[in-house]
Amino acid sequence: MPLSNFDELIAKVKGKSKRTVALVAADDEHALQAVITAKDIVNAVLVGDRCKIAGELKSLGENPADYEIVSVPENINPAIAAAGLIREGKADFLMKGRIMTGELLKGVLSPEAGLRGDSLMSHIIITEVPGYHKLLCITDGGMCTYPDLEQKKQIVSNSVKFLHLLGYERPNVAALCAVETVNPKMPETVHAAELKRMSLEGDLPGCYVEGPISYDLAMVPELSLIKGYKCPCAGDFDILLVPEIVVGNVLGKCLVYTCGGRLAGIVVGCRVPIVVTSRGSSSEEKYYSLALCAGVC
Repeated sequence: MPLSNFDELIAKVKGKSKRTVALVAADDEHALQAVITAKDIVNAVLVGDRCKIAGELKSLGENPADYEIVSVPENINPAIAAAGLIREGKADFLMKGRIMTGELLKGVLSPEAGLRGDSLMSHIIITEVPGYHKLLCITDGGMCTYPDLEQKKQIVSNSVKFLHLLGYERPNVAALCAVETVNPKMPETVHAAELKRMSLEGDLPGCYVEGPISYDLAMVPELSLIKGYKCPCAGDFDILLVPEIVVGNVLGKCLVYTCGGRLAGIVVGCRVPIVVTSRGSSSEEKYYSLALCAGVC
C-alpha cells in the first residue's frame, strides 16, 4: 500500500519494535538532532571520537551518559567500526555523520566491513511533494553518474525491493527522458524501452516500467491524453528513474527548495540501508531518512 506522506511513514514505524542506527562520525549537529528527535522510533549507537561526540551532545542540551558511544581511534575509519556493530547484531542500519560520503562508502565497501552485497549500490531520494497524492521516489541522483542499461536495471530493482519492504505491491516506474519515442541517438530512450520490455516479460519483476516518458506526461495524466500517449499509470508513478545523476540531483532539489517538498535520502544495495543526505540537509530530512530505514529493517 503506497504511503501518502511522511506522517503516515512515521505512524507505520511507530507501530514496529525499535531498530538501532549506528551513526558514523557522530559529532555532527544535525545528525545528532535527528537522532534525538527520533528517540521514539530508533535507538542509536554513536560511533567516532568520544570527546567530540560528548561535546556536541552537551551543546544540544543532552547528557552524554544517556547515550551509547563507541570510541574509534583516529587511524581507523569509523564506518568499519560501525559495520562491526551490524555484524554483531548491535545495530540494524547505518547513518552518515561528520564524514565525507566517499570516505563512508570506502569503509562500508572494505572487505573487513563485510557489508558489500552482490547488487550495485544506488541512492534513493524519497520526496513528499505538495499536490502529489503519495510519496515519490527518485533514483539515482546521488551515486551512479551515467549508468548503462544493466546498471539502470539494478537501480530500478534496488528501489523496487525497498518499496516492497515498505509495503508496496507493484510500484510503477517512469523511465524519464526528454521525449516519448525511441531515438538511437538518445541512449536513455533505448534504455527506457528495454526496461519496459523487461518489466513486461518478467526480467525485471515486481514492478511496471513505463518509458520513454517525459516528466510532464508521467505526472499529469491530462497531458498524456492531450499528446495521445497511452499510459495506464500516468499521474500515479511511485518511482522516477532518471537517465543520469545530474537530472536526479537537480530534480530532487527543485522539488524541495522551489516546490516546498520534504525529502529523505538513503543508499541501498548493500547488506543494510544507509542514511546518506547532503551536508546542507536539515535535521528534519535526516529524521525522515531514519524513519525510512527503520521502516524496512
